[in-house]
Amino acid sequence: CTLDSEVALRVGGDFFFDPQPGDSPVNLVLIAGGVGINPLFSILLHIADLHGYQEGKGNGHKLGTVKLYYSAKNTRELLFKKNILGLMNTFPGKITCCFHVTQQRSQICKELQPHVTGK
Repeated sequence: CTLDSEVALRVGGDFFFDPQPGDSPVNLVLIAGGVGINPLFSILLHIADLHGYQEGKGNGHKLGTVKLYYSAKNTRELLFKKNILGLMNTFPGKITCCFHVTQQRSQICKELQPHVTGK
């Protein structure tokens, strides 16, 4: 987003992301804390599948970028972190993530360091 961009927010409840072929591409910002990552991780996997199909078959989906912001107490509590890193590596520039930890006391592993901010 840039200054004066229009955004739509959805907090909690029933929500999904199901773009149809021919829809205009949208850029998503997903924000999760703790176990709240579960539905957003499903959306992230769906987007990765669509990117894979788009690259392989040209299925008509026009996809924007996805930026995930995910916070937890420490890196041990970042669920699906290895899967998320894998998606970022598979779809560079299309899927990105910033992890944030609030109570990390130990060293952050090298694999996560470039993607983690902390208190």
